[in-house]
Amino acid sequence: MRKIAIGTLIGLAATLGAAPSANAGTPSLADLVQLKDIRPHQLAFQTIANNNGGNRASGEVGFEKSANYVVAKLTLAGYKPTIQRFAFPFYKEVTPSVFAQTAPSPTSYIHGTDYRTLDYSGAGDVTAAAVAVDPDAAGLGSGCEADDFAGFTAGSIALIRRGGCTFEVKTDNAQKAGASAVAYYQRPDVPDAPVEGTALRPFTIPLIGFTNKLGVELVQAAKAGDLKLHIKTDTISEQRTTSNIVAETAYGNPDRVVTVGAHLDSVAAGPGINDNGSGAGTVLTIAQKIGEIRGRVNNRVRFTFWGAEEGGDLGSKYYVANLSAEEKAKIALYLNLDMIGSPNGVRGVLDGDDSLGTNSSKPPAGSDAIEKAFTDYYAGRKLPLKQDAFTGSSDYQSFMDAGIPAGGVRSGTDTVKTAEEAAVFGGTAGVAYDPCYHQACDTYNNVNTTLLNELADGAAYATETFANSVPMVKRDNVPTPTNQTADKTGAGHTPAS
Repeated sequence: MRKIAIGTLIGLAATLGAAPSANAGTPSLADLVQLKDIRPHQLAFQTIANNNGGNRASGEVGFEKSANYVVAKLTLAGYKPTIQRFAFPFYKEVTPSVFAQTAPSPTSYIHGTDYRTLDYSGAGDVTAAAVAVDPDAAGLGSGCEADDFAGFTAGSIALIRRGGCTFEVKTDNAQKAGASAVAYYQRPDVPDAPVEGTALRPFTIPLIGFTNKLGVELVQAAKAGDLKLHIKTDTISEQRTTSNIVAETAYGNPDRVVTVGAHLDSVAAGPGINDNGSGAGTVLTIAQKIGEIRGRVNNRVRFTFWGAEEGGDLGSKYYVANLSAEEKAKIALYLNLDMIGSPNGVRGVLDGDDSLGTNSSKPPAGSDAIEKAFTDYYAGRKLPLKQDAFTGSSDYQSFMDAGIPAGGVRSGTDTVKTAEEAAVFGGTAGVAYDPCYHQACDTYNNVNTTLLNELADGAAYATETFANSVPMVKRDNVPTPTNQTADKTGAGHTPAS
């Protein structure tokens, strides 16, 4: 998963909505989806990474083995999964980059601690003067407009603060201004963690990201006019192929599809067992268990496992772009699971009603009903939530861009937990939600199993809720189901074989 932002706390005053009615003696899907079923999938992903270069990144053998594993488990559960292949711009850092100050105070910085290489950085070896690109008037970041580089000296290294727009936009502006490399520094609200992210497409100049603390020091030196930096990167960018995996129930109304998804790929730096073996393992478990409640499944349920999310949601973008208008109209909503077991995390729910006012784009109509399903469920369990902004940083955005309602739960990336959050959710204030985010230490042991279990329960509950009925999701292009009575009441539906 790529970076996310967390919003305000949701208390326990929400009104509990009606859960799907279970037949006597039949457990709910939330009861059926258990931690003991999810953890073996995570262990399998860990074993695959251990045996294949330490990662499960798209374009690498570890991803292909992970995809084979998912397909095998889905087939064993009675599905006929589809493998959707697509080409994408593969990126890999061959050897660790070098970042140093050569003047006025020669200093070598530590890769992974002080700085990291951005995905899709070009390869190069640059020693040059550094020029600070000032933040905008709102202080959101710098480099988002071509005018930000007025007076920039070609051949210099651009010092740019993170925020305000994508790394792709910033890098494109810097490269057009003649920058020989770009050194991104972190936002003030993330003082100690280096910038980690993706430029979304290959660039020809080196791109690195470092901490806010170091950024403040280097900007001061640059404005004094005597800062020189050395940046060296060794990377590969080329076209490779990867895949999405799609499987759906053989029962339920095919004109109303509830889609549940997670990205399957990791970053190249590690095995990705929280990011996103937690989400993928949970979606796979829901798919395995949903047949036990098929009498309450009135709408078709589609399970999706995305490739190349870490490169910019490329798998889900490809999938949605290749749906016909008719097929898009059949998708009632999309539930996204991306990082739900962060070791120092929170119970986050995506802000479908836009009450935070901080979403990167307004959620499509119907997203509020998805958020409410989650808040109702956790209110019933007396478990508080944290509202979490849609930042465009995961596969939900591909569906939202097509006007499809979206929502989900998640536990956080490398943003630092506040004292207020620690008081509500436990854990340690001043430490990232996932200290191993996008690192080699994101292993089988890098999971908060209590949080994973709770968020998986909510995901299963929401899946069953909408598999049973979606009339509360107001979306203009959702066709009227063939069996309206069954859709509204959950009764009288005979599943297809």
